[in-house]
Amino acid sequence: MTLAAPFVGESTLWYLARGSGIVSLALFTMTVVLGLLVAGRLSSPAWPRFVTETLHRNLSLASVLFLAVHIVTIVSDNFVTISLVDAFVPFAGSYSPFYLGLGALSVDIILALVLTSLFRTRLPFKAWRFVHWLAYLSWPVAVVHTIGIGSDQSWVLITVGISVVLVLAAGSFRVASVRRRAS
Repeated sequence: MTLAAPFVGESTLWYLARGSGIVSLALFTMTVVLGLLVAGRLSSPAWPRFVTETLHRNLSLASVLFLAVHIVTIVSDNFVTISLVDAFVPFAGSYSPFYLGLGALSVDIILALVLTSLFRTRLPFKAWRFVHWLAYLSWPVAVVHTIGIGSDQSWVLITVGISVVLVLAAGSFRVASVRRRAS
């Protein structure tokens, strides 16, 4: 008997898949919030802009890591049949095709974001920025995926509710900062 045996059961992958999905959404939300704050040029002597930018980058990496765990565990779990292709090709899966397709679409946008960020210095700024703006599309798509396919409704709705409030608040700050600079 191994040390891990008591913790590994029939539903371990199920819990890990759902937990990593919720954590990924929370981290993705914080990444979007910090991105909006950076774009709105939020800073103070106690919290310089580079701190926000570094935190944004690190949370982005953590979000992608948890997203990878989410995808690997969903594909590995036998509770429902979701293939690796289903995880990356929107609307190709047979299990909850619309909501799974939204998840795949969000993943594809995030992958494009990661790849263009890795090659940012080699890309024209406008091309990088266009792809980066797609993150704002990817987030609500991921939220709808979470609501539609998430099976732990109470935790899903709490996480989604907090996420929406935070993004709306940061988005309002961003819009206000654009208006301040325009006047």
